[in-house]
Amino acid sequence: MKKEHILIIRFSALGDVAMAVPVVYSLAHQYPDVRITVLSRGFARPFFENLAPNVGFMEADLKREYRGIKGLNALYRRLTAKQFTAVADLHNVLRSDFLRMRFNIGRYNVAHIDKHRKGRRRLTSSNNKQLIQQPTSFQNYADVLDRLGYPIELDFHSIFPEGGGDLSLLPGNSPLSTLHSPLNIGIAPFAAHQGKVYPPQLMEKVIEQLTKKHPEAKLFLFGRGEQEDEFFPQWCARYPQCIHVADFLESIKQELILMSHLDVMLSMDSANMHLASLVATPVVSVWGATHPYAGFMGWNQGSENAVQIPLDCRPCSIFGQKACRRGDYACMTRIAPETIVERIEQILSQKPHV
Repeated sequence: MKKEHILIIRFSALGDVAMAVPVVYSLAHQYPDVRITVLSRGFARPFFENLAPNVGFMEADLKREYRGIKGLNALYRRLTAKQFTAVADLHNVLRSDFLRMRFNIGRYNVAHIDKHRKGRRRLTSSNNKQLIQQPTSFQNYADVLDRLGYPIELDFHSIFPEGGGDLSLLPGNSPLSTLHSPLNIGIAPFAAHQGKVYPPQLMEKVIEQLTKKHPEAKLFLFGRGEQEDEFFPQWCARYPQCIHVADFLESIKQELILMSHLDVMLSMDSANMHLASLVATPVVSVWGATHPYAGFMGWNQGSENAVQIPLDCRPCSIFGQKACRRGDYACMTRIAPETIVERIEQILSQKPHV
């Protein structure tokens, strides 16, 4: 009889893959005799490579090595050599659908995610909007495993042991390898879409207020992109307590280590919310066009730490990519910096050293 071996497929964006970690961890620890292989893009390796002894990682470059139908067929042949006994498609898009079809033809035990699109459409509808909490991605992923015959209880704390990641693995010439500040705050102010970004001029007011309230604190700015390149040097020049993390760290693994030693992270509805959640750091998240009800709140994060304002038009989008119907992005511009700072302060007040 074949040893049970589950293939878990999840490509897509960083945050979506990160949300699979608590589910894979729970599966691995509750079924220690079952082998698990996660198939994803290369960036996801740090999430899974040391998650549990029975979890392996397989990288697939769908843009080059496994591009198109020919490439997917080659990937399928490579996968069948692993002798999987079950296939969990946590993505349910064209590429994973094709692989799933091939596995179905081969009479594998296959299941795929239900994205609850009807409920999400009602949530974002411009007419007769229904503000109803949708199943979280974590639950949707777990439901796939349940249908395969592997029910789990979600039980995850952090990818690192108690005390956080090993700071000695950070570059020795950086100010991050030893954290001497009594207070360390992370800020990830940008996202892929404008509807998920708190205006930079308002975010700078948040930074100004935090530096005045906590002159001993270090503020670590996370993110890589054009907006980060434009604003981070300005903020670091005006507020010496700010550190542009990308100037010193080169990998997601290193950023996760640093995040595990933060007292709090301020993030948009973006990948950094999920990364900080994977290392058990409390997150204050800012929500504009999107809404926690869509099911994408960070793992184990309290709804009280989601900063948002009530507007009849929001949420207008599940992923934040749609243009603002009003034209003014009031869902973000009407959030006062003081509201965000107050929420951060409430979390810091629970820390014994603040």
